[in-house]
Amino acid sequence: MKQHQNLSPETLAVHAGVAEYEYRPVVPPIYQVSTFAFADAAQGAALFAGQGEGYIYTRMGNPTVVALENAIAALEGGHKGLACGSGMAAIHTTLAALLQSGDHMVCSDAVYGPTCSLVESYLSRYGIEASVVDTSNLDAVAQALRPNTKVVYVETPGNPTLVITDLEAICQLAHDHGAQVVVDNTFMSPILQQPLRWGADVVVHSLTKFLNGHADVVGGIIVAKTEEQYAIFRKTLNHLGGVLSPLESFLVHRGIKTLALRMKQHCAGGQQVAEFLEQHPQVEWIRYPGLPSHPNYEIGRKQTNGAGAIISFGLKGGLEAGRAMMNSVKLCALAVSLGGVDSLIQHPASMTHASMGREARARAHISDGLVRISVGIENPNEIIADLDQALAAATAAAICDTQVGVG
Repeated sequence: MKQHQNLSPETLAVHAGVAEYEYRPVVPPIYQVSTFAFADAAQGAALFAGQGEGYIYTRMGNPTVVALENAIAALEGGHKGLACGSGMAAIHTTLAALLQSGDHMVCSDAVYGPTCSLVESYLSRYGIEASVVDTSNLDAVAQALRPNTKVVYVETPGNPTLVITDLEAICQLAHDHGAQVVVDNTFMSPILQQPLRWGADVVVHSLTKFLNGHADVVGGIIVAKTEEQYAIFRKTLNHLGGVLSPLESFLVHRGIKTLALRMKQHCAGGQQVAEFLEQHPQVEWIRYPGLPSHPNYEIGRKQTNGAGAIISFGLKGGLEAGRAMMNSVKLCALAVSLGGVDSLIQHPASMTHASMGREARARAHISDGLVRISVGIENPNEIIADLDQALAAATAAAICDTQVGVG
């Protein structure tokens, strides 16, 4: 990847991970194969011993998958990547590699719902303890650190409240304590944020979101900072088996070629939609990193190159108003996930974060009335028009609910 070190993110997204193959294709071919033949017994033995160049079995490595891994590692400024079968497979593999029985970790309270379930409900079965705190509050993190804390896990901006953690500060705090920092960078993508630059040790993504960008692949990625880390993650992933297939790797790599262009449009549309919602009389509160009203606005400006596509807000009238709005959208799709070319709207408390439970959601300030929008790359004016008519339905529902209450 050395030949890519001085390229801009826009150019890097197009060219990273494209290796020299026979016949010199400009797009990496799909090696849709499970196993690779050896030239002789000596080569097979050498490869299993970790010596020499070559491939053994696709669970352990595949040229199409490696091309994707190298592309994302280059974009993140990391050493190497490891493609996984889902974002959760990437998170599970990372924590399984870094933690063992008797260890402790600190985790952001505003994270993807299944991440919280993995940390609190599953890792605890194996003797790994976790403190779930607001990682944007450095005092809370400092108080949560223990002598056996090995990992500080951060998702920033947090899902779905969009709370922003100061990466430079938290990395310094964790490293002073001897802990490694793992950052879920899904909401920003490496175009807008590169956590390794601020001191993070490991970056994970859901490939399903912005990196693929077309809502047709489920996948995840781990980006290691050093060869030593990579070797540990590689061994763990080989044994756990949660790898990404060659075909899906090809599709994500193809999506990455337009990542910089898509993120530019996502940011422009997100800003325009957020400004509309902030002024709407039916909106009670709003969180978007590009609005000066965001409590972590200055930190976001320091460590990112844009505000992204995700907006969270609450409506006057609470859950019923939100339900009426989501049932009334026409252009936006009522669906979970995010980061695709289509605008999506959903209700975290009953959908993506339902598995956390009410107590954990309350701790993370995920209210029952919170609505999350992932702004796509459609014309922002048309997204706004759709939301405007849906908000009118929410207003009518709120009025109706009030009248019923009075009666």
